[in-house]
Amino acid sequence: MSLEKTFELSARGSNVRQEIIAGLTTFLAMVYSVIVVPNMLGTAGFPAESVFIATCLVSGLGSILIGLWANAPMAIGCAISLTAFTAFSLVLGQQVSIPVALGAVFLMGLFFTLISATGIRSWILRNLPASIAHGTGIGIGLFLLLIATGGVGIVKASGTSTLVALGDFTAFPVLMSLIGLALIIGLEKLQVKGAILWVIIAITIIGLIVDPNVKFSGEVFKMPTFGEQSLFLALDIQGALQPAILPVVFALVMTAVFDATGTIRAVAGQGNLLDKDGQIINGGKALTSDSVSSLMSGVFGTAPAAVYIESAAGTAAGGKTGITAIVVGIGFLLMLFFQPLATLVPNYATAPALMYVGLLMLSNVSKLDFNDFVGAISGLVCAVFIVLTANIVTGIMLGFATLVIGRIVSGDVKNLNLGTVLIAIALVAFYAFGWAI
Repeated sequence: MSLEKTFELSARGSNVRQEIIAGLTTFLAMVYSVIVVPNMLGTAGFPAESVFIATCLVSGLGSILIGLWANAPMAIGCAISLTAFTAFSLVLGQQVSIPVALGAVFLMGLFFTLISATGIRSWILRNLPASIAHGTGIGIGLFLLLIATGGVGIVKASGTSTLVALGDFTAFPVLMSLIGLALIIGLEKLQVKGAILWVIIAITIIGLIVDPNVKFSGEVFKMPTFGEQSLFLALDIQGALQPAILPVVFALVMTAVFDATGTIRAVAGQGNLLDKDGQIINGGKALTSDSVSSLMSGVFGTAPAAVYIESAAGTAAGGKTGITAIVVGIGFLLMLFFQPLATLVPNYATAPALMYVGLLMLSNVSKLDFNDFVGAISGLVCAVFIVLTANIVTGIMLGFATLVIGRIVSGDVKNLNLGTVLIAIALVAFYAFGWAI
């Protein structure tokens, strides 16, 4: 009864078993982050062992926070895009020291939280036109497809004007990914509960049997430690307040506001977590949860955090409440003790889940109102440029700009509100002045 009352299970049409399966599905779909983030930051000189522990803590505590406080089936982790920026642009490119970089991450989290807590971020969300919101969902779906298929070699860079081409169709990861996608589609049609999870587990077992690259070392348990080169509380906030670093903090904040906000809106739409006015249920709490998690990133010593689009794998598996997020959080906290297992699930086991979710998110096309031609096409501009530029914020910026200019030129100014115009101007200026990541 306590779980029922706290998480509104019946009201949202769910149950504990369904939520646990959804949580495990999301966890398996995004557990790759505890491998990718330490590797990327390690390239820039961050101690990988410390970053692994920090990444697990941020993902675990952040996901539990959003689950308990916002009752949302969304999981939080270290954002891959902001990880890349921290490692390759900030530390390697601008030669910023690691403590100062962590100070910048902390300040970004602080400003991000203030924007979220004061309602500015909710105001942005309320002024996000429906067409741009749907376009963001479509674009993220396409982006997921590109990431998943490229990661396992289904598509590859062609080196010609076509940009991409079919990879080695007979390669084991490619075949497993495509078969896995077909299995998920078939099982979902049969309404098999937890279909995505079962396919991930099945392909991992096959990989252990057949693929020599998927190895079980025999070591399962390892006590968590930040290691000798701990980054816990190693942040330099004073150094991050230097005039040369503040534009970086601003770029991180602006990117996080629109990237993470667009992701939360897309996941909420995918999971039918919108109220009668089209707003995210407990949206303010969800928005603040992921910004607070970036504060943890600076303290523990890793990259900025955000809600993961892989959360949509859990909503597709039936996740509707915060229990899903809490299960994900517990999974990441358990990973602290099972570091040797971090590399066990191969990427071709999770790729089918990401491809399936990406395909599901393309259904947002049907939500575009083509009777409003300017709005619908602006949504498509947003979607297409998210995947063409591999940047969610760039797509949103071009979608907003197209919408505002299109409405003015077509004489449809009455369908513009001041909030939309102000956001469009801010986004265009963000790029025009070279602050974009």
